[in-house]
Amino acid sequence: MRLNDKVAIVTGGGSGFGEGICKRFAQEGCKVVVNDINVEGGERVARELASTGASAKFVKGDVSKDADWAALVKATLDAYGVLNIVINNAGTTHRNQPMLDVTEEQFDRVYAVNVKSLYWSAKHCVPVFRKQGGGVFVTIASTAGVRPRPGLTWYNGSKGAAILASRTMAVELAPDKIRVNVVNPVAGETPLLAQFMGGADTPEMRAKFIASVPLGRLSTPRDVANAVLYLASDEADFITGACIEVDGGRCV
Repeated sequence: MRLNDKVAIVTGGGSGFGEGICKRFAQEGCKVVVNDINVEGGERVARELASTGASAKFVKGDVSKDADWAALVKATLDAYGVLNIVINNAGTTHRNQPMLDVTEEQFDRVYAVNVKSLYWSAKHCVPVFRKQGGGVFVTIASTAGVRPRPGLTWYNGSKGAAILASRTMAVELAPDKIRVNVVNPVAGETPLLAQFMGGADTPEMRAKFIASVPLGRLSTPRDVANAVLYLASDEADFITGACIEVDGGRCV
């Protein structure tokens, strides 16, 4: 198994891409700490993993908060004694709309969850990785940070920041044997999809989004999970600072 006896934190693990990553990791022998602000979703995923014989636990937390990251890392180390992989997947967006219609509160929340969470993640996880002699971060950003769509200006900016911060981390942390990579999904089957479409997930809006993807469909949690699995595994031990677009050709 590609992640046998590894321990991973997956933020936003209670639905969407995060859920897909949790399940794919468990299939490869990983012990998974499912983090989410949504208790119902996070507990459901942890139960489903445990029912397959995998080792999993749920830890509630808001990734934009220092204290919640401290508690998440402590709970992981208390349970497993080690932390090998951190998947910074949790994210949020504002509704697709003119940029001046986004409120300051919405703007601040998008940047707190999508960008500041990386700061807190690094603050609490880098010391653990350094003590252990290495570790892996994977940031789930977005094609929005590479080839942005109108109507999502501030979300696009947050994902661009996440990509650049992660790539800079890769260079700075390389001497510590800490790898940092990025996966950029195109829009897919997640709770944020309706917001990306302006609040209404209709067949017409789906057709419009799908028309921009050369391979002719939206992304799935398993698509994203397979890319993350590779970057988190020892097979990618010479890859850091990379961005993989999981987008069916959208960014070409």
